[in-house]
Amino acid sequence: MKNLYRKLFLALICLCLPLLAKTYKGAEFRTKAAYTYGRFEVRYKATKGGGQTATFFTYHELEIGINDWNEIDIEILGRYHDDVQFNTITPGQTNHVRHQYVPFDPATDFHTYAFEWTPTYVAWFIDDAEVYRQTGAHIATLNKPQKIMMNIWVSDASTWVGEFNPKVLPLFAYYDWVSYASYTPGTGTVGTSNNFSLDWKDDFLTWDQNRWLKATHTFSGNMVDFMAENVTFQDGKMILCLTDETNIGYADHQAPFVEWARYVDDMVSVRFSEEVEQTSAEKKANYFISNVLIENAELSADKRTIRLTVDSYDSTQSNTLYVLGVKDRSSSANSLIGQSAPIQNPPFWTFPIKVNVGGTATGAYIADQKWLESANYGYDGGQTGNFPGQAIDGTDDDEVFRTECWELVKYQLRLPNGKYKVTLLMAENYFEEPNKRVFDINIEGKYVVRNLDIFKSVGIHRAYSLTIDEVTVSDRMLDVHFGAIADVPILNGIIIEQVMSGIGNGSSGSPKSFRLGQNYPNPFNQATMILYEIAETADVSLRVFDLLGGEVDSWINHAQSAGAYTVSWAPTVSSGIYFCQLEAVTAAEKFRSVRKMVLIK
Repeated sequence: MKNLYRKLFLALICLCLPLLAKTYKGAEFRTKAAYTYGRFEVRYKATKGGGQTATFFTYHELEIGINDWNEIDIEILGRYHDDVQFNTITPGQTNHVRHQYVPFDPATDFHTYAFEWTPTYVAWFIDDAEVYRQTGAHIATLNKPQKIMMNIWVSDASTWVGEFNPKVLPLFAYYDWVSYASYTPGTGTVGTSNNFSLDWKDDFLTWDQNRWLKATHTFSGNMVDFMAENVTFQDGKMILCLTDETNIGYADHQAPFVEWARYVDDMVSVRFSEEVEQTSAEKKANYFISNVLIENAELSADKRTIRLTVDSYDSTQSNTLYVLGVKDRSSSANSLIGQSAPIQNPPFWTFPIKVNVGGTATGAYIADQKWLESANYGYDGGQTGNFPGQAIDGTDDDEVFRTECWELVKYQLRLPNGKYKVTLLMAENYFEEPNKRVFDINIEGKYVVRNLDIFKSVGIHRAYSLTIDEVTVSDRMLDVHFGAIADVPILNGIIIEQVMSGIGNGSSGSPKSFRLGQNYPNPFNQATMILYEIAETADVSLRVFDLLGGEVDSWINHAQSAGAYTVSWAPTVSSGIYFCQLEAVTAAEKFRSVRKMVLIK
């Protein structure tokens, strides 16, 4: 009878297993052997898209539960274009997370990542340069043998990885090679102070079944099942596949689609869901915008973004982009049959911009929001919180300093290219001693502060302001990146002010033609930027007229050499429609162009 019950129980489990299977399928590749200390290195290209991560890490298979936890991570989250996450997880499943700014997109090309694990430190490297190091008491608890692992999966923790869109499937992470060097202090030939000795390197020409296993399991919080079929080898790469439950393995049957389209400065940027084939992507006839001339289509280095040069585009109106015939780069060359996408126009800002980070609108501060590709500003990663009723010293904006975003990775705002004064507002409302919360801040690729300890600077419940007088935005996006050293970063508010610079020459080479760009932003409130290009030395005039043809402002009326120029205009005239006119006269030609500008006060 006992055996009968057992058979019935096993049969019931077998019947239920298909019902318990997860919708998405991922992959994991792991060593059979475990290692204690050493230098662990990989060269790989990660995946793009929120909700998922492609990884390289070491992990101790638990013997007595979370109090036995040992793990060292490199996790590249597809939601970010300039970030790599490092982590050590120690007994008690205690995380020590660091988000590291990188000056490249990890999903665009291959890069080499490594970490050194020793009894006294764990240090991470990118392209052979050490970028971050952890020391301290928790490192000594990383003392158990760990297997080398790589996986790709979808997490249900959207605050960490972002929102997942299944339409982007399939995704592929490409691994070029992995190496292991044992820790041999004083006798090695590689790594820091030559304290490591290379034991092996696998170039992934084939599956070495003596060294590696393909995993077939899942775990709590993971929205995928790992499948052996989703680990493949091709062209000297090991490929981890993230798929749906039907189209498993290294095959792409999904056509690309437009994720978004955005206009700025005579360009419509079009982002596709995957890398696209250049010839079809750069064919102008594959794009259509009503009443707009598309002059050129150029594929960007990320192989996913097309930049359309347009003429007669009216950014004060709603416009729609129609796309067809663009193919992806897979062997099956899937083609986009046809899609329409609304074109997002530039934001309309009133400067200074003040945001109550993590909170609602208060006083002159606008409410905060999560960052989305369709948004113009917001926090990317992290969670919001507040300390209601808490008095904050050193400020009249108590409400701003008692609401916060904590554990954030980035803060982003879409801005016209130019120079800005950026002020970050922070208050330590939790820790009551120094060295508990310490973090770095990077703005536009430059570290503006290292090892910031707010409590050490001003104490608890007191306003702290960090002002950077001149920040140059050249990609129409202000990026503020945070990297934890102890606990997690916080931000309470941000203030953006324009630095008006008159007429500037930002040319890195001679333009090929004369051109008057659309002012940005448009419409505008207090100030706008006007871009124009001079192909050769010419007599130039730049003027603004009202609807009746009366001249209201002018800047240039003399000879100018070839170059790209910007003019900041902060008019004192009333709201209305104005026209900017550029004239450039050479011995051979006379160029004239007019742009409509809308001032709203």
